[in-house]
Amino acid sequence: MVETGALYILSTPLGNLKDITIRTIEILKTVDCIACEDTRRALKLLNTFDIHTELLIYNEHTIDKNTPKLLEKLMERKNIALISDAGMPLIADSGLELVQACYQNGISVRVIPGPSAVVTALVYAGFATQHFLFLNFLPRKTSKLIETIQQASMLRVPVVCFESPYRLKTTLETLLSLQMPMNICICREMTKMNEEILRGSLDFVYNQYRNREVIGEITIVLDFIQ
Repeated sequence: MVETGALYILSTPLGNLKDITIRTIEILKTVDCIACEDTRRALKLLNTFDIHTELLIYNEHTIDKNTPKLLEKLMERKNIALISDAGMPLIADSGLELVQACYQNGISVRVIPGPSAVVTALVYAGFATQHFLFLNFLPRKTSKLIETIQQASMLRVPVVCFESPYRLKTTLETLLSLQMPMNICICREMTKMNEEILRGSLDFVYNQYRNREVIGEITIVLDFIQ
């Protein structure tokens, strides 16, 4: 069997850099290369913890170009860390192609647990957590959004999704138009200085946002009332 390096999938803080794990810091310092979405975001994290490892941009625009480069390094017995801007890679972020390529080439893949916007928002919501559905970013087209929510509601489990702050009010208005009884939790800027958690009926939460400018990263949790 050919000996290779290992690909480490590392979860990074959602906002508060203190949420990083000791194990993640150790790996970032010892790997030969870090594949990251954006070098500016990555350097903010690395500089905080005095980490000077080589960076390689790996996102939706560089997958085809840099997947072979990373595989070559791994085959040369070099260890690589994969990080996203925040949270766990592959969850609404790039990385799947690299992981699949590693499995196809017999390269070890090791996942290091850590922060997750999906799980954090679900716990914040206070809804039943035994089962849930993750929908990634909601569809932009109104008809597709309505279809998605109607189908998801049939499962009778909480739904976790991401949304742009620029579309939040429109999305809430579309949900209201469905006249489906539901509770909702909006998690904005989780773990950051301006973190805001709003939960309650759809009417209540919409009224909190209807006359406000909304900024920041948003995770939504929906709970359909039976």
